Amino acid sequence: MHQAEKKRLAAQAALEYIQEGCILGVGTGSTVNHFIDALPAVHGKIQAVVASSEATRERLEKLDFEVSELSETGDLDLYVDGADEANKHFHLMKGGGGALTREKVLAGAARAFVCIVDDSKMVGVLGAFPLPVEVIPMARSFVARRMIKFRGQPVYREGFVTDNGNEIIDVYNLEITNPVEMEERLNRIPGVVTVGLFAHRGADVLLVASGSEVRTLKK
Repeated sequence: MHQAEKKRLAAQAALEYIQEGCILGVGTGSTVNHFIDALPAVHGKIQAVVASSEATRERLEKLDFEVSELSETGDLDLYVDGADEANKHFHLMKGGGGALTREKVLAGAARAFVCIVDDSKMVGVLGAFPLPVEVIPMARSFVARRMIKFRGQPVYREGFVTDNGNEIIDVYNLEITNPVEMEERLNRIPGVVTVGLFAHRGADVLLVASGSEVRTLKK
């Protein structure tokens, strides 16, 4: 089955988690775009929707959703997002689209985090996908040198600025056997805004599309 079709299947399956009066957080990326496109079918159930990026906000507004700020809604009932990698412990690698900081905020504010992926994203050990690290601009080379001490290979994501006005370093060749510890250690480096490891606050539910079916994995 074509990968885009798998993404659409996983996205469709996430609609079932939207209850009446839901305050919904929406992630960013190609799989999430399928989810957004399917949202008009449950428009009446959604009390408020918060976007994790300007790209997501624009896509929601085109479908006649009024997008709220997290400061207006308070905690979210549900957050739906994709991932670049996921493991069986519900730890995720995210940030390929560059929205990792706002995504992490929304995941932290949500009572339930449903992650939608196709089976190619399921891995034994995180790290084949480079780890995105959002940094304040003045700290970029300092943080990059620190990443080399972790045996990673830092590459500046050229020509990219996050919605927060920051820069991203993609760190290659990390084998992340303990994502929780790695997330803590990297977040302590001065100048790091956040890293693309979602281990402390991982997914509660993984919807994994493979073939013509969607497997549901729950914590």
